[in-house]
Amino acid sequence: MSLMSGVRVLVGTRKGAFILTADGTRERWDISGPHFPGWEIYHLKGSPVEPARLYASQTSDWFGQQIQRSSDGGKNWEPMGNEFSYDGIPGTHQWYDGTQHPWEFKRVWHLEPSLRDPETVYAGAEDAALFRTTDGGKSWRELPGLRTHASGPQWQPGAGGMCLHTILLDPVQPDRIFVAISAAGTFRSDDGGQNWRPINRGLHSEYIPNPTAEVGHCVHRIAMHPSRPNVLFMQKHWDVMRSEDAGDSWREVSGDLPSDFGFPINVHAHEPETVYVVPIKSDSEHFPPDGKLRVYRSRTGGNEWEALTKGLPQSNCYVNVLRDAMAVDSLDECGIYFGTTGGQVYGSADAGDTWTAIVRDLPGVLSVEVQTLP
Repeated sequence: MSLMSGVRVLVGTRKGAFILTADGTRERWDISGPHFPGWEIYHLKGSPVEPARLYASQTSDWFGQQIQRSSDGGKNWEPMGNEFSYDGIPGTHQWYDGTQHPWEFKRVWHLEPSLRDPETVYAGAEDAALFRTTDGGKSWRELPGLRTHASGPQWQPGAGGMCLHTILLDPVQPDRIFVAISAAGTFRSDDGGQNWRPINRGLHSEYIPNPTAEVGHCVHRIAMHPSRPNVLFMQKHWDVMRSEDAGDSWREVSGDLPSDFGFPINVHAHEPETVYVVPIKSDSEHFPPDGKLRVYRSRTGGNEWEALTKGLPQSNCYVNVLRDAMAVDSLDECGIYFGTTGGQVYGSADAGDTWTAIVRDLPGVLSVEVQTLP
């Protein structure tokens, strides 16, 4: 990417959405928002095919769930497919197939636009269901093979609910989809979402009755580098994990981290073995160890980690970084961005060596995505 490229950082918060834009130097930022003030924006993401096309998940305990769409990079928005307002009766939700289920529909946690078609988007919902639109968000249909998987009765809600929070689309095999669910684990489809299988072998979770069970693991986030879609990285409730075989087996790569509990995990845009995590003290104390906000980077695909601290608060910092609140751009020197529950969005234009607070004092940040613009 040339220096003339720009970046657009899409920030979802507990009280609206914000859009941060800069040129390729990433030194001065324009901040737009709040869009949808007062609404929880669990996620917003742009189409990789058509960068001006953005989708947002807008949620309210009072007014239910709304998908919003923009065709001009977030300047203007229009509501899409609002036939799914939540009526509180499990199994009668209009997105579902009409039969009774012991599930309810609360919110959309994650939106994943297709790598090939700006009209096609996948949505991960709570309770743990996967939907797809092929008309730009006007209508949504469930991919029921996941939620009706034989292991479904063993799925349990994590602390945040039983949410399908991560969707990865394989750029090499178009019919391959990975999803992660709290607390069920990671699943893979090789036929476009019709059939699914758990891919959790090697995971060990002491807090479930069978620590090595096929399902029941609280996976917080999975990530891949597009050039190596068979290599997956995972931040679990405890443990940082790695798979070389598209999830068929996993091994731990937590190494010398101060804590292997955390939420986000990301891979450098140009270095498939460079991985980023944000350790949190524990599952009961959701803040950085010693009150020091540190991103940890491994250049060896795990095990050996270095603390990245320059520009980040190293005392009295007790924020959290949620699972969808970290992203990377694809400029020549890879940029890393993350948001905190304290309302700061930090950016690094040098792959994490130094950090700057792009904006402070936003509502608590739920998600961060970034687009590299031509």
